[in-house]
Amino acid sequence: MKGKQKVVLAYSGGLDTSVAIKWIAEKYNADVIALALDVGAEKAYPEIRDRALKIGAIKSLVVDARELFVKYFVFPALQADAIYEGSYNLATALSRPLMAKLLVDTAHAEGAFAVAHGCTGKGNDQVRFDVSVGALAPEIKIIAPAREWGMTREEEIAYAKRNGIPVPVTVSSPYSTDENLWGRSIECGVLEDPWAEPPEDIYRWTKSVQQAPDKPAYVEIAFENGIPVSLDGRKLGGVALIDELHDLAGKHGIGRVDHVENRLVGIKSREIYEAPAATVLLEAHQALEDLTLSKPQLRFKQRVVQEYADLIYNGLWFTSLHQDLAAYVQSSQRYVTGAVRMKLFKGRAVVVGRQSPHSLYSLSLATYDKGDVFDQTASIGFIHIWGLPVKTQARIQLLQQPEGPLSIVLPQEKKS
Repeated sequence: MKGKQKVVLAYSGGLDTSVAIKWIAEKYNADVIALALDVGAEKAYPEIRDRALKIGAIKSLVVDARELFVKYFVFPALQADAIYEGSYNLATALSRPLMAKLLVDTAHAEGAFAVAHGCTGKGNDQVRFDVSVGALAPEIKIIAPAREWGMTREEEIAYAKRNGIPVPVTVSSPYSTDENLWGRSIECGVLEDPWAEPPEDIYRWTKSVQQAPDKPAYVEIAFENGIPVSLDGRKLGGVALIDELHDLAGKHGIGRVDHVENRLVGIKSREIYEAPAATVLLEAHQALEDLTLSKPQLRFKQRVVQEYADLIYNGLWFTSLHQDLAAYVQSSQRYVTGAVRMKLFKGRAVVVGRQSPHSLYSLSLATYDKGDVFDQTASIGFIHIWGLPVKTQARIQLLQQPEGPLSIVLPQEKKS
């Protein structure tokens, strides 16, 4: 007798995906394989594995994906200085293509006909999962129970109680959160009012400025080709480096972001983020680029950064455009090697020193003191050539205008 079809579910252990195990089994008459991926969230994964089995999953897998996440997603985004709309470091958005890839790999290994996720029809994650899975395995069906079943949050909780599904949530705890080692997001509840100040109890990783130490901390971060490799001279792997910097920066209140962002699905959403390590590393990396990239490189990279960040946010990781942009970013990092000294104090991460063997800063050219080798007499000819088109157009066109900024005359001083 042929067995049931299988579905691989991206399982977080929360309300939506816990209810989804039972719902998928009933709706699709399928066996559910739960796949929990550790990308740095502070979760009890053994308990999550057991919970899925108790609810009815035929298999419950936990994969430690932290190293993969850092190497192939976080650090490439850091090299690109990827920040969405100038505020969001894309922590959640970066984890979704990795999760989609591992979902597809597991589905192939288990002979599943479909993969499933817990995204609603209102957020960005559904796009990231669906588009990524569609790119990697177009033959695999995608199931999104929370998008299909039409239940409110209260109805989900009631469904869970009726079916004996253990979930750590109640109607009185309204916040929706997501976290990994690159950042944490908080939404819903009182935060949906953009006028309301975020309550202090939503923060878990960062101290308030008032509670932060009165003495600053200094940390030296070394980079090789745009990738952080050590703290204060100690070589560390990517996960360990982020974890250590996370604790230090969070202690000093660094990394809180209150952002009204433009979702891909066409609505504005108020999001609160905590990203202590990411905030420090992004500041340090940009400071080292200022030292080692030329002006044209920096200007062009700013354009690439916006495209790169939008691409990640919009779920287009597995695209040729991403490959093209990533190739430029990697090329731009050839000489981004050196060290940056950061001062962490009362919610701010400030660059206070930077050095590189490939630095384009020349003291003999920049100084006004003894040792200055800059030929100031060359400036006269440079200014003449630089200003020639301005002077020509002003004489032929602008000075002939009867009105406008050029016709302004300073008021005469009244004589006594």
